[in-house]
Amino acid sequence: MTDTTSLSEYLVISRGQWDKDRSPEEIQRAIDDFYIWHDRLVSEGVMKTGQRLAREAKVVSRLGVIDGPFAEGKEVVGGYWFFLAGSLAEAAALAAQNPCLACGLLYEVRPIETERASAFKLSSEMPDNFSDRERLA
Repeated sequence: MTDTTSLSEYLVISRGQWDKDRSPEEIQRAIDDFYIWHDRLVSEGVMKTGQRLAREAKVVSRLGVIDGPFAEGKEVVGGYWFFLAGSLAEAAALAAQNPCLACGLLYEVRPIETERASAFKLSSEMPDNFSDRERLA
């Protein structure tokens, strides 16, 4: 088991869909290999389990609640889990070992922000011109 005291947490988002030209048997082999890989990394202490996501969803905004996500959105999120790694590059290298990559899925790896949100700090939700406004404050 890995010493995780100095490691940071990274969210891994499973995106995309299986290649249309892959047989169910090929896809199932990738899935089986994924769970072997997953269980090994969990036992080594460098991965935390996550969940698969159901197909149904709702999109909630200030305009209300609508069905979604939509195919025209070009984004399919299939699930998530977490890596414990020393850097974003190290976490991405772990994701690059995922057996499902060969069958069309892709993975977005994001550092977990440990601080609470603030309108006065640059974050992923802030518009691009935020740094200009921050200097004026």
